[in-house]
Amino acid sequence: MLRDREIELDLPLLHILKDAGARPLPRMTINLFDNITPELDVSSTVSRINDTAVIRGTFKPPIQGDFTFVITGNLLIGTIQIGPRIYKTDHIGNGRLRLVELDSDNMPRD
Repeated sequence: MLRDREIELDLPLLHILKDAGARPLPRMTINLFDNITPELDVSSTVSRINDTAVIRGTFKPPIQGDFTFVITGNLLIGTIQIGPRIYKTDHIGNGRLRLVELDSDNMPRD
């Protein structure tokens, strides 16, 4: 892990994001580190009957990367890759989340 911080979710926006029928989606960004706020370009939302959704997509230019999020209730867990940087969200309890930038140089190779 290179760095981490606690994050807050915009709950109304989260509920729109996990609704597969909600189109067009409003503008959505994620605040990473170093004032990087890429805009999400959702390509797939698969909603399940158990209040779970899987969201996949890329980022709008000029950012090159992709993301996968799993949303259950008000909890979002996911991974983000932008160039060589890899981020993930962790649930730290009571609906609180943290954003973690992983050290990709020390990750196991496939």
